[in-house]
Amino acid sequence: MSQSAIKLSVVTPCFNEAEVIGETYRRLTSVCLPYRSTYEIIFIDDGSTDETWPAIQSICQFDPHVVGVSLSRNHGHQLALTAGLTVAQGERILILDADLQDPPELLPEMMKVMDEGCEVVYGVRKHRSGETWLKLKTAQFFYRLLRQMSDIDIPADTGDFRLMSRRSLNVFLSMPERHRFVRGMVSWVGFRQRPLYYERQARFAGTSKYPWAKMIRFAFVAITGFSVKPLKIAIYVGLMIGLLAVLSLIYVLWSWLTGHVVAGWSSLMVVVLLIGSAQLFVLGIMGEYLGQIYLESKGRPLFIIDHIYRGKSASSEESGAIKGNSRES
Repeated sequence: MSQSAIKLSVVTPCFNEAEVIGETYRRLTSVCLPYRSTYEIIFIDDGSTDETWPAIQSICQFDPHVVGVSLSRNHGHQLALTAGLTVAQGERILILDADLQDPPELLPEMMKVMDEGCEVVYGVRKHRSGETWLKLKTAQFFYRLLRQMSDIDIPADTGDFRLMSRRSLNVFLSMPERHRFVRGMVSWVGFRQRPLYYERQARFAGTSKYPWAKMIRFAFVAITGFSVKPLKIAIYVGLMIGLLAVLSLIYVLWSWLTGHVVAGWSSLMVVVLLIGSAQLFVLGIMGEYLGQIYLESKGRPLFIIDHIYRGKSASSEESGAIKGNSRES
């Protein structure tokens, strides 16, 4: 199928999703059938350790609409998604996780909204089933904090579930940064973007691949990737601690002049710990930005594609450049 013939691409990152991949394929095929031969479903295996890749290969063997992409190792959700987007050839591109928390049945409605003249239709979660109270509250806090900190308007309660036009995707793919927060990058692209509100479901099967450590790291990437306000906060914290240090100095001098000499180590240790904590806080923020600059300066490819399966033939990919500069035989 030529690129001009493909009207719709569905890009689905997968990591250890063997339990759900069959149902995901079934539901995606069902919503894509109205597009007849003008669609493709792209499954990206992000270095899974279960039977996800064999399952994708099996589907590819009997359905020419399915494209299997195998990465050389686990690159993380955002880079795996980017790899799939570089392979996508459709005029419109649907991003959907394999866990089926975001219902693919919303595709026709998203298509109608895009037909009204917008470039991106993004899903906004009205309700999230199957998640703990703590996760819901921390997610709510994160999105509100991100909107306050970010230099651009990133919609709250949104994930990567969205429909993009080829025009908006091409701009997205021109952005080379390694530390990716895809939903923020798509917001940065601009153009006309419209929300679609929906009820998010519980996972069809399996467990979440985002433990707390990954979620916290993801939050740091999101905030530092779209704002320099943490650096400004570091300046304000430094000024506040400096003011407290001056006030402490005045108090010590006053105590000395009046004969009320401060005895012991308690007050000294409080000041030392206060100033030391502030310094470490400021250095930590600066280190986060500096670390990202260091990794970006290496210029390594964002991802490496090991294999691409199209229909019954397998092809080997040797390049992982963001532009998808790969050789396919």
